[in-house]
Amino acid sequence: MGIGLTDIERESYKDSPVHRLDGRIKIIAFISIVFYVASLPRMDDANFAKLLVLESYLLLLMVIGNLNLLYVLARIIAVIPFGLGLAIFQPFIRQPFIETFTVYPMSLPFGLTITYEGLDFGLMLMARFIVCVTSVIVLSSTMRMNDLVVSARRLGIPREFTLLLTMMVRYLFVFWSVLKRIRVAQKSRLFDMWNKDVPRRWILEQVGNTISSLFVQSYEQGERTYVGMLCRGYGNDHSNLYFRKSKMQGKDTFFGIFTIGLILFVHIFL
Repeated sequence: MGIGLTDIERESYKDSPVHRLDGRIKIIAFISIVFYVASLPRMDDANFAKLLVLESYLLLLMVIGNLNLLYVLARIIAVIPFGLGLAIFQPFIRQPFIETFTVYPMSLPFGLTITYEGLDFGLMLMARFIVCVTSVIVLSSTMRMNDLVVSARRLGIPREFTLLLTMMVRYLFVFWSVLKRIRVAQKSRLFDMWNKDVPRRWILEQVGNTISSLFVQSYEQGERTYVGMLCRGYGNDHSNLYFRKSKMQGKDTFFGIFTIGLILFVHIFL
């Protein structure tokens, strides 16, 4: 299943109780979950129960937010290799913060051994990675990108950081549009990178040319867009930018208190 930027952005335009929450509260709540998960002890059997509760809470928010679970699952799978690349080696490594190791009774080539403690640490790393990724995906799926930038700005995030985030949002779609045009041009010329009848080296050369062309065209489009913005009065002074103001309501406060309270409950009682 192919998922594009427009599909991700379309999810954030849905209307649900989670989507209608104030952006500042959502940023604080979801980032708090990420920070708490990252601060958990490296080796503690209770971590799995804590992570299970937080992941269940995020799944509940997905359901309330009427998110497409297939999209969410596809996005999680897309980033899992990054976490898996770290976790998969842990069973073979003797971590210095573990005093004793119990070798798993399995014969492996090259004299490799697996330890129960390393396997447990690898699984815990993977579970923490999934909870953090899920939290970020729920946040990005329930907030429009512009609202995310505005909310970050109103939370006091430095102007330079939000300016970079604004430019990233703007040029991300430009980058994606250029890539789609290049792909259409390649398909019209019957180029198929999975064609087994064509030498792999030639295909790699074409992919390299595509990447180079993508960056060059994006750079030129970015320059034209930036010049157009300057002609319309854009500058590094934030006073010429408009940010819609909104007040927090009772439901926003309740959501924030409930999420922080859940984190405290998980930390104290599990």
